[in-house]
Amino acid sequence: MTTDTEEPTLTIDELAARAGVTVRTVRFYGTKGLLPPPALGPRRVGHYGREHLARLALIEELQHQGMTLAGIERYLRQLPPDLSARDLAVHRAVVASWAPDTVETVTREELERRAGRPLGDEDVERLVAMGVLRPADGGYEADLGLLRLGVGLLDVPLSQEAIFAARKVLIEHSRAAARELSRLFRSEVAERDARDVRSLSAHMHPLVVQALLTAFQRSLKEELGEWLTEPSRESGAG
Repeated sequence: MTTDTEEPTLTIDELAARAGVTVRTVRFYGTKGLLPPPALGPRRVGHYGREHLARLALIEELQHQGMTLAGIERYLRQLPPDLSARDLAVHRAVVASWAPDTVETVTREELERRAGRPLGDEDVERLVAMGVLRPADGGYEADLGLLRLGVGLLDVPLSQEAIFAARKVLIEHSRAAARELSRLFRSEVAERDARDVRSLSAHMHPLVVQALLTAFQRSLKEELGEWLTEPSRESGAG
């Protein structure tokens, strides 16, 4: 099992191959500040880790959504600098949600390339159970918007039942939030021209999703912080 805190071990050539880009592209992103510098090993050879791979995947998704390089720079500057590979995978899943469903049929080899890591049979079975994959002729139908997030969940020390229960909670509450926000926006744009409404929707969608993600992350951090500092836990630890 791998973790987000493992030492960077990928050379620039290996990173480029895993991400499906060229070495020149990796270096270009580095000079633009889109990728953090590698860790320097013996002979000053740069080594990259999972965070770099996850950040490249996020950049690829932002490009897929039609965002310009300047727009990508602005987006990444707004993110905390110490995000883990799992955090970046969540952001990529959020970005992918801006577009219509992206389901493609891929081979096992292509699936592993998109996932950014080797996948065992048990891993694939769990992704199928999560609804990220569906067996198809010659490979799998993969929900590419969820793939990285699903792969990240493979390393989370929770039972599959707990993950499914969490998914149900998130879906129910996100739908409730979406309904309330939809009512709010409809009342604001009821008298506007249809073209203005479409333009507003296109601009608001990513902003609202980003705001929801940020609010959720802060709330979860506060809840976990309170849970970990409860007196009963402190006395139990002693």
